[in-house]
Amino acid sequence: MSSTDTPLVTIVAAVLNEAENIRPVCIEIATSLAGLEPYEVVFVDDGSTDATVAELIAARDVLPQLRVVSHDRRCGKSAALRTGIEAAHGIWIATIDGDGQDDPREIVSMLALALETGPVKPGPLVVGVRLKRNDNLSRRFATRFANGLRRRLLNDGCPDTGAPMKLFRRDDFLQLPQFEGVHRFLPALFQHYGSALICKPVHHRARLHGSSKYTNLNRAMVGVRDMMGVMWLQSRTQVPQRVTES
Repeated sequence: MSSTDTPLVTIVAAVLNEAENIRPVCIEIATSLAGLEPYEVVFVDDGSTDATVAELIAARDVLPQLRVVSHDRRCGKSAALRTGIEAAHGIWIATIDGDGQDDPREIVSMLALALETGPVKPGPLVVGVRLKRNDNLSRRFATRFANGLRRRLLNDGCPDTGAPMKLFRRDDFLQLPQFEGVHRFLPALFQHYGSALICKPVHHRARLHGSSKYTNLNRAMVGVRDMMGVMWLQSRTQVPQRVTES
C-alpha cells in the first residue's frame, strides 16, 4: 500500500499480555484479507508486561500492513480501541480480539454487508453475533444474562452486544461519547445517533493460548454501572434526524 492510498478498512485490536497469540493471529489476518487491499492493521498494546510488543514488531514480516501503538500503562479495552481508531487511516473500522477467538475471514462479508447500504450517513453498525460461544459454562451463562439485561433496558435489538467483532465507519465512532466500557454498548449508542444495525452470525473459537483478563464478577459489576450511564446518555442526548442548509 502506497502512502497515497486510503485504506478501505482498518482492523483494530486491543491486546494485553497476548504474546503467545500475536504471531498466529497476524498470520491468519494476512491470509484471510489477502484480497482486500488496501487495508491496514492497528494493534494497540494496553500496557502489557510480557513480550507482546516485541512479538508485534516481529510479526511485520508476515503482516507488513501492521502498525503498533502502545499505551504506557493499562487504560482498559475501550481506551485502547479508541486509541487505535483515532490512529487509523481507514474509512471503515473492523474490531477483533487478539486472542484467536475471532475469525478474521468474517471481516470480508461484514464489510460487504455495510457497503450494500450505499453512501448513507451515518453508516451502519455491523455486529458479528456469536451464535455458538466457545467458552466455559459459567462465562456463557454470564454473557447470556448480561445480553438479556442490556437488551431489555436499552432496547438495542442486538442479541450479542459484547461481541468483539464489529464494523463501522471511523467518523461515526468518533462522534460517540467515550468512556471505559463503551465497546459493550455500541449497538445502543450507534442506533441512538442514527446508524442502522446489521447483525451477522459469526464463528467463535477457543482461545489459542492464555486466559481472559476479566472475571464474570467484575464484568457484571462494572457492566451494571455503565448500563445506567448509557440509559442516562440516551435520555439526555438529542440528535436531529436530518440537517439542512439554506
